[in-house]
Amino acid sequence: MTVAISLLRGVNVGGHHKIKMDALRGLYESLGLVDVRTYIQSGNVVFRTKERNPEHLSGVIADGIERSFGFRPGVVVRTASDLRGVISGNPFAGRPEIGPNKLHVSFLSDEPHSDARDKVLGIKFDPEELHIAGRELYIFFPNGMGQSKLSMPLVEKTLKTSGTARNWNTVLKLMDMAETLGGPL
Repeated sequence: MTVAISLLRGVNVGGHHKIKMDALRGLYESLGLVDVRTYIQSGNVVFRTKERNPEHLSGVIADGIERSFGFRPGVVVRTASDLRGVISGNPFAGRPEIGPNKLHVSFLSDEPHSDARDKVLGIKFDPEELHIAGRELYIFFPNGMGQSKLSMPLVEKTLKTSGTARNWNTVLKLMDMAETLGGPL
């Protein structure tokens, strides 16, 4: 079985699209996923699966949430191996001034085309710094995310794909959880 991580978009944010994590775990188990574990209330789920196609699995999970909870969130699935690559590919890793609370990764649904990537990277978002690697958008918020003028809807519209962001601490915790499940990562 493969260890995978699903990241739900817009769950339990601002009192909307509420899902209790025990109910979410139950739903995942009903879908045949095993060793299901959640992390914080924002829809981070680590599990083992026989499914080899993350895009298909994303659809199955979204369908299940829609049937059970009455709304359809964006669902991004990465394998533990993918997540390890996100961590090892951190373009800001060598910069000690970048604390884990100021670094976010937006996990994109699809890899943006090179022209869309170039357009986003050409937009001035000072003082934020953006870096795109495959299906991940790394964002450094030097003054914190709450002070940022960065427009994620504009970024997603330009990239022509949506995503869901997690801070670096969450990314590391999800990797830790995935590694404790063992098996092929």
